This record gives sequence, structure tokens and C-alpha cells, in this order.
Amino acid sequence: MSSAQHQIQDREIPAEAAGLLIRLQPALCPTEDQFYEFCRINKELRIERNAEGAVAVMGPAGWETAERNARITFRLTDWAIRNGTGRAADSSAGYLLPNGAIRSPDASWVSNGRLASVTPEQRLKFLPLCPDFVIELRSPTDRLARLQDKMAEYMANGTRLGWLIDPMNRRVFVYRPGLGVETLESPEQISGRPVLEAFRLELGEVW
Repeated sequence: MSSAQHQIQDREIPAEAAGLLIRLQPALCPTEDQFYEFCRINKELRIERNAEGAVAVMGPAGWETAERNARITFRLTDWAIRNGTGRAADSSAGYLLPNGAIRSPDASWVSNGRLASVTPEQRLKFLPLCPDFVIELRSPTDRLARLQDKMAEYMANGTRLGWLIDPMNRRVFVYRPGLGVETLESPEQISGRPVLEAFRLELGEVW
């Protein structure tokens, strides 16, 4: 598929299918605790906040996307337990980024050294840091440009490695600090080195 066809495909995704953006400020300025409670009592929804305070509300993922994401998270978590240098989380984890945004990547990993700087009480809510490693998995209703913006935001806030996986086109976009985005076409596997030593994700079970 050509780049022009990709752009047409993205434009054809209805905005409401990709999520609802609600602007609260300056009318409402909830505290971090209030926003956490808002997310908690609406746990059937996936809720994020951008750096400007606008709230993005997304419905549940389709079954196929959820199954793919479960496989990816399982592989990352299994590696993290065996490796022991950090901890992995699934898509329900929320991170309070340095720019004020609250994001929930589809899968993420944080090193033990950085987790040590966070109190046990802080770990009960949004983790006040940006993950070392993030994965975003594109669903059929996701605009590619929106996910690319999120990946750029992660990198600007301290992420050391990021993967944007696009199953529909069998592409992986690899993000590293200070480098251009690397695009992999139909890779069989992808390595997490040097950030996640010895972690490899087999893409055959994702495609």
C-alpha cells in the first residue's frame, strides 16, 4: 500500500471511532487525585489526559486487538520477571508524565532504579514518571498520526525505547532518543537491545 493510500485510510477513520476529546479547562481543573478517581469509577473506559488538560475517552478495544495486546504484554512481563531489572505493566497502568499528560501505553516497562524513586503510596495511583520502554499497538480505529504524536511525546518526556506496532500494515516504528524513527517492514522479530537486554518479540504471533 502506498503512503498516499495510508493517509486516505487514516482520514477515513471517523473521529468518534478513534475516541472522544473533552476539553475541561478552564471551566474545570480537577486535581490529580480527582482525575484518578474519575478514571477509577469509569474503569470500563480507557481515559487519558493530554498536556493541555483535555481528556481523551476511548471505548473498549475489539477482541482481536485485545488478544494481540495480551500476547505482547505476556511476552514482556515474562521477560521482565526472568530478567529482574525492572517491572512491566499492561494497558491499564497510568503514567503522569513530566509535561502533565497522563498516558496509558498498551505495554510498558520501568527499571527498578527509577521505581525506587517513587513512594509506595504513589505507586497506588498514576506513576509520576515516563516509562523507560513503551509499546503502542494500533487498532483498526486508531489514527496512525495520533499514535505517532503519542510516541513522540513519550520520547520527549524520557522514554528510552518505543515501539509502535501496526498489524494492519505489518509495520513497526522504532523510536530512540536523538535518532530518527526507524520503520521496519514485516519484521519476523524485534529486539529490545540495549534498553531491554535479551528481550525479543516474535511478530509472527502479532501479525
